Amino acid sequence: MKKFTKLTSAIVPLNIENIDTDQIIPARFLKATTREGFGENLFRDWRYENDNSPKADFVLNDPTYSGQILVAGKNFGCGSSREHAAWAIQDAGFDAVISSFFADIFKGNALNNGLLPIQVSEEFLAQIFNAVENDAKSPLVVDLENQTVTIVETGKSEGFEINPYKKSCLINGYDDIDFILAQKGLIEEFEKS
Repeated sequence: MKKFTKLTSAIVPLNIENIDTDQIIPARFLKATTREGFGENLFRDWRYENDNSPKADFVLNDPTYSGQILVAGKNFGCGSSREHAAWAIQDAGFDAVISSFFADIFKGNALNNGLLPIQVSEEFLAQIFNAVENDAKSPLVVDLENQTVTIVETGKSEGFEINPYKKSCLINGYDDIDFILAQKGLIEEFEKS
């Protein structure tokens, strides 16, 4: 996995609540077992017409917005457990998702796959959406080491919680197996004692 310490990026605002995993990546696209290729079908039914032409009014098709941070409404990733949802978001170029609430299963799948889910207060989420309304290129700074998100335009910042083990994995670019392999020296020392 790629290392994640600090990210400064514009955002893609998706101010919709209760986005479930079937909206993130519809079940009919879950045929592959590798992580690549899911990004083109991220939010497929919202993003494309039946003839596969892009819907001009959907945010991912609007060239005004770009960035490595997806900001969504409350209750993101609800619905069925689907690791492919995290894969699709990453494959579309996002490194972090911000919402005021995440479904636990989505949050776990995201962290296990190197995608940082950041839960902020509803008030702070509204401030982020306001900042991007004022300036579509308004960046955020996500500082994983200090566990903060800052709106550059206003200077306002809020902390977020993350499991210390998963934080360490993201900072070092480890998945669970990489973490164990990184402990090889300590394991060998323990076995000798």
